[in-house]
Amino acid sequence: MFNKLIIFCFFVCKYVPALAQDSAPLRVWSLQTCLDYAKTHNITLNSLRLNRSISEQDLLLSRSAVLPGVSASLAPSLTHSKVTDANGNLRSRATASGNTSASAAVTLYNGGYLRNDIRQKELLVQVAGLDLAASENDITLSITQAYLNILLAKENIVYVTDVVATSEAQVKQEQQFYDAGSVALKDLIQLQAQLANDKYTLVAAQNTHRQNVLTLKQILQLPPDTGFAVLEPDTLMSNPILTSLSEARQTALDKRPEVKSSELSVESAKIGVLKARAGYLPSLSAGAGIGTSYTDNSPYAFMKQMDNNFYQQIGVTLSVPIFSRRANKVNEAVAKLDVSQAELTLQNTRTTLSYEVEQAYINVLNAQSQYDAAVEQLRYTQESYRIANEQLKIGATNTTEVLVQKNLYIQALQRYIQAKYSAALYIRIYDFYRGVPVRL
Repeated sequence: MFNKLIIFCFFVCKYVPALAQDSAPLRVWSLQTCLDYAKTHNITLNSLRLNRSISEQDLLLSRSAVLPGVSASLAPSLTHSKVTDANGNLRSRATASGNTSASAAVTLYNGGYLRNDIRQKELLVQVAGLDLAASENDITLSITQAYLNILLAKENIVYVTDVVATSEAQVKQEQQFYDAGSVALKDLIQLQAQLANDKYTLVAAQNTHRQNVLTLKQILQLPPDTGFAVLEPDTLMSNPILTSLSEARQTALDKRPEVKSSELSVESAKIGVLKARAGYLPSLSAGAGIGTSYTDNSPYAFMKQMDNNFYQQIGVTLSVPIFSRRANKVNEAVAKLDVSQAELTLQNTRTTLSYEVEQAYINVLNAQSQYDAAVEQLRYTQESYRIANEQLKIGATNTTEVLVQKNLYIQALQRYIQAKYSAALYIRIYDFYRGVPVRL
């Protein structure tokens, strides 16, 4: 009985979790659902949102720097010492004392450093937001490509399944011919071999589909046990009017967040130069304070001491930099180098984006021409394969000729599916560079 209980527990621990994973409820996701989920849950995007929040806090700190700083202190103390009494003897004595004060200080002028620092922090908040938008665009394209790959694999499975069914019917028919003695064993074996090859192709297509689903789940960062399937759109292909390359490139350069982020980074770096130059200028600050003190080693009462020792103070401080051991010169030189670096980054961003738009334009042209050619190729090879099948039924052709036509048909079919989804993907990428949201 005990051994049976152990075996039961082992079965439950080993297989039940796997069964639960396999039986996870399947949820169908549309492309828009995937995009919305990624924008909310993606770790990279959430990390960039935190960076933007940090930039906002830095801006609040800079704006607060122009306000006066106020502080107060209360410092009671107890001192133990030895004192000589009237008889000349040493006696221990504890003396309580304390002082309290409050002060305020404000910067009146520091060469415009605080004003420029606020302007720079405002720009950095905008840069953080634009970096977030640029990352959202990158993830949008990755999800769209992975989503279409799944649809491609699903459609491929449908077509290959149909091919397998056709091969099975051919083998069954050829088996009847062979049993009747009207065909040779070689012809039957050829069809059986073709059927085995078609089944292998179907298994490969199913594996590709599973791998593509896993890829999209990884991009979405879904839990591994999430049941996941994609929604098939009603229509995929359309006949859009292709925007000219020059117009699309200019629109991308004007609207894309990575370009705006680089432009603002240049402005921020130039403000950094102004902040560095503030180190050459004098600074003026004002301060005020009040305070008082007391001690029990005094003949006056506590409140009398507080009143007698109460003081008020006000003043200004002018600091003039005379020799900073090259600190100001180095700071200015580094700030100018930051400007040059930011300008190079902007130039590289604009150049890279221009090539990406041009590559997308070329991809659209190539994909559309390949799709048109693939449609025509599929139409003719499908008809040739149909005719070969009909001739095989009446004995007007042999098995080898049918298999040749079939292989041509399968190759044309796979090229058609690939060209169809490539065209659908590239036209959306090209439109996305122009600011058109991705839709299926």
